[in-house]
Amino acid sequence: MIAHPMRPIALLTTLNEAYLPQLLVLLTSLHVNNPGETFCLYLIHRSFRPETLEQLDQDCAQLSVKLVALKVDETLFTGAPVSRQYPQEMYYRLLAPCLLPPELDRVIYLDPDILVINPIRPLWETDLQGNLFAAAAHTGKTELANDFNRFRLKTEHQYYNSGVLLIDLERGREEIRPEELFTYAREHPRELILPDQDILNILYGNRILALDDYIWNYDARNFSSYLLRSSGQADLDWVVSHTAILHFCGRAKPWKAHYRHRFGLLYKHYARLTDRFFSADPERKRNE
Repeated sequence: MIAHPMRPIALLTTLNEAYLPQLLVLLTSLHVNNPGETFCLYLIHRSFRPETLEQLDQDCAQLSVKLVALKVDETLFTGAPVSRQYPQEMYYRLLAPCLLPPELDRVIYLDPDILVINPIRPLWETDLQGNLFAAAAHTGKTELANDFNRFRLKTEHQYYNSGVLLIDLERGREEIRPEELFTYAREHPRELILPDQDILNILYGNRILALDDYIWNYDARNFSSYLLRSSGQADLDWVVSHTAILHFCGRAKPWKAHYRHRFGLLYKHYARLTDRFFSADPERKRNE
């Protein structure tokens, strides 16, 4: 089903309070580069304080985003393997069909370490062609890692990144079973290096529509590789004009000191715009 063009775009994120500054930078970039759009952001959580949610609701309203905060029903996770390596939150994006309102038929999941620098509606309106998810596999320097992950997980399809997902919630309610996820995590603890991403690829990899990572999940570490693979076409001007989702993958993050990758300055630009949006409250420290 293709989404009706006048509907608000439904977004999903799952995070803790420590990542709120990055979420606001993401939402600022979304607001600036999608003029005229309205968004509904579903936040699945288990530990946000009421006063934090109240402030976030006010912040989202300034960015044309309606916030819907959903505290998880802990009974759903009875029997789920949970540890420091496998936090309960890792399951949320894959179990979105079970956690989001039944009237919602699709949603775009976004990690908070993302900038949206061009319109996102084409992703929202993508025909999933009967698949449960749409996602991108990263090319460039990470392609060798993708080959390793396919070998490690014994899969034949591409190794998809779980940081950007278009999810068919209607099909997911029919096909995704929480206990299947929990059982796999329980029976294969040593095999899961990136648990939620590995489970996505193992259980649902053959139900994923492949997206172009140059457009929908550009790995900000890999500019040189993208440029080489495109025979020089995907230069900075091309990225700024065509890439919609810029993803700051990996441990190095542009809001931390000594970030060395090319798009760090662009992130700082949007962090500064975020400060300007919320400058009326000088006590709040953002993007540190």
